[in-house]
Amino acid sequence: MQSLIKDINLAPEGRKKIEWVSNFMPTLNTLGDRFEKEQTFKGQTIVVSIHLEAKTAYLATVLKRGGADVIVTGSNPLSTQDDVAAGLVDMGITVYAWYDCTDEEYFNFLHKALDHKPHIIIDDGGDLVNLLHTSRQDAKERLIGGSEETTTGVHRLYALEHAKQLTFPMIAVNDSNCKYLFDNRYGTGQSVWDGIMRTTNLTVTGKNVVVAGYGWCGKGVAMRAKGLGAHVYVTEVDPIKAIEAVFDGFTVLPMIEAAKVGDIFCTVTGCKDVIVKEHYEVMKDRAIMCNAGHFDCEVNVKDLTEVAVSHERVRQNIEGYTMSDGRKLYVLAEGRLVNLAAGDGHPAEIMDLSFAMQALAAEHILHNGANMEAKVYVLPHELDREVAKIKLYSMGYNLDTLTQEQIDYLTKVN
Repeated sequence: MQSLIKDINLAPEGRKKIEWVSNFMPTLNTLGDRFEKEQTFKGQTIVVSIHLEAKTAYLATVLKRGGADVIVTGSNPLSTQDDVAAGLVDMGITVYAWYDCTDEEYFNFLHKALDHKPHIIIDDGGDLVNLLHTSRQDAKERLIGGSEETTTGVHRLYALEHAKQLTFPMIAVNDSNCKYLFDNRYGTGQSVWDGIMRTTNLTVTGKNVVVAGYGWCGKGVAMRAKGLGAHVYVTEVDPIKAIEAVFDGFTVLPMIEAAKVGDIFCTVTGCKDVIVKEHYEVMKDRAIMCNAGHFDCEVNVKDLTEVAVSHERVRQNIEGYTMSDGRKLYVLAEGRLVNLAAGDGHPAEIMDLSFAMQALAAEHILHNGANMEAKVYVLPHELDREVAKIKLYSMGYNLDTLTQEQIDYLTKVN
């Protein structure tokens, strides 16, 4: 089937981006060498729906080296990079995606990808899985199972499992140590501020930053804001996470109070309606809002549109809303993922870990999926250790090794 992309003439620039990140992803390189030698995925069709930028593209090429027929589509209308999509097509991979697609086009791309009847899926946010359980059950005829990249998608998987509606095994890669400890914390922490600063061209130092949600992503966003010189406030619904934020040196407030002091707001909850009408009514003039959760429902833009007297695009990826009293409030990237819709996403070295786990998840499903129940799984911990070791050694670090006497001692103690 023919790819659907914006412009194949962008391929040379896209290939340069993919080649650049490949230089900084040694763990994936190591796995790719093995997959190519063993032809691990020969005869297998793998559909990948993850934010389509250079690191995702490189993961697709690693799977292709292993013999897979790889089909790639995006997982967000604003995170696809058209030159990268063209680069992948030029490298012989089928792609259905372009930047700023409509919702109708977005779901058409997902359907096109599923038309290939995959053996394995790699999902980000759960839209592929949702289609396979609703309107595209026909596409499951060869499906062994798949994996999920992000927290929101994992929540959707567990909801299906608890309702006894999940019909194939899925691996929650997001819940692997080598994913959430690094990707969610250090990746989100850096890429969110990269997107905000690139888009606004404003300082962070001295500003009041409000971080909604103190999970691993929120921890990273707050930590980096503090490092950039901001005064950081955290909003939470979980008392354990809230006290952790306090012990980490941050002020915890309800959003209605934080709304009065914040200069920059970043939602990282995975929930909806985190910032709504009552908050807009008390926000400071020129407050800036953005979202780093998967779906564009955390900052309620509909509410803001209804209470504003006018709105306009004031800069690329910045919408300005004028309130009746003259205050102006700003939303970045239409409330979609600011680090991808207004940036390049997580650094390559971080995604090296996450996508190594995704590649191993695909291999695990291939070899074990037929004997796995229709449940949500976490990868065996030894795979986390394998990925961490490869990464450490590639960075020039070494580990101590226990003596047999130490092993015997720990065995007795435990």
